[in-house]
Amino acid sequence: MPLISRRHFFQFASSILATLGISQLKFISQAENYGKVLAQSTPRKLALLVGINKYKKAPLRGCVYDTEMQRHLLIHRFGFNPKEIYIVTDEKATRQGILEAFEEHLIKQAKPGDVAVFHYSGHGSHVKDPNPIVKTSLMDGSGLSGTLVPVDSSLPQGYPNVGGTVNDIMGHTLFLLTSALKTDNFTGILDSCFSGMTTRDFTVRSRAGGEKIEIVSQEKAYQEKWLSRLDMSEDEFVKGYQSGVAKGVVFASAKPFQTAKDVKILDFHAGIFSYLFTQYLWQETATPKEAIAYINRQIPVRLKQNPLYEVKKDTKLDSKAIYLTEYSSPVANAVVTEIKGDLAQIWLGGLDIKKLLN
Repeated sequence: MPLISRRHFFQFASSILATLGISQLKFISQAENYGKVLAQSTPRKLALLVGINKYKKAPLRGCVYDTEMQRHLLIHRFGFNPKEIYIVTDEKATRQGILEAFEEHLIKQAKPGDVAVFHYSGHGSHVKDPNPIVKTSLMDGSGLSGTLVPVDSSLPQGYPNVGGTVNDIMGHTLFLLTSALKTDNFTGILDSCFSGMTTRDFTVRSRAGGEKIEIVSQEKAYQEKWLSRLDMSEDEFVKGYQSGVAKGVVFASAKPFQTAKDVKILDFHAGIFSYLFTQYLWQETATPKEAIAYINRQIPVRLKQNPLYEVKKDTKLDSKAIYLTEYSSPVANAVVTEIKGDLAQIWLGGLDIKKLLN
């Protein structure tokens, strides 16, 4: 986001902000109050944001920007301390890098009552599990296990004619990591999918998989390690996994049969789900049900993408505000994120895209 002269900005602010439906007085007030959010007496708020564009094959364009949208929303709308938000992108988003970040930043630091957020934007896939802990089919009936695709995971040479292994992170693993959190106030946001194609005006966030592709043995060993740490039997794990998410609430950007889209919005690319999710939350302190209903109304029909969410069984998180934090700053279309001398940096995260295009 470029810096503009404070003098020039306020000279034209009245007309520009009025056009966008923003109160100049409110905007200036937000600039003066920047940083006061962090002084609120609230539980510690931790976030791990992962975005991967630079895959060797089938690179994406909007995943890193998704993490920027999420970062600004968490800081300026929900009072997260910038130092408590850890971002892992592109070359650093290896399998080891993602798993270590989850362990070090979320599991080891979050205490009971704290807020923990995990956002992933990147390719998703599905693989055959050679020794399944959870001996059931996925929701799509394929019998394959869904995965997140780190930057260092690629299909074997010769696929689809030959099989092999991939260095993915299974949904089973994410369940175990989430189970290890000491807080129940967890929000997961997954902007990826499990089947792939590309069209003229959008890219699908998916890497091919299937029955010929299996997970590496290290992933199964990692799962066994966490079962031991959690003192969880395989039967307990199966029962827990079948009942739903381990903690809090998890948002998925598309239904199992659908694909998550990476789209161009004005002069930048983003996940259509991540964009609408963050844009809506600048304006509303919503429940998961309300947010998903809004996003489903806004996504163009041609994209054939319907996000959903799931809360931990036997909880009342459907009626709780997203991110499971009581405090949020006032609604806004824009916020001053930084002031340097006579320059002001502005983030227009809450603007309706239709207003920008008119």
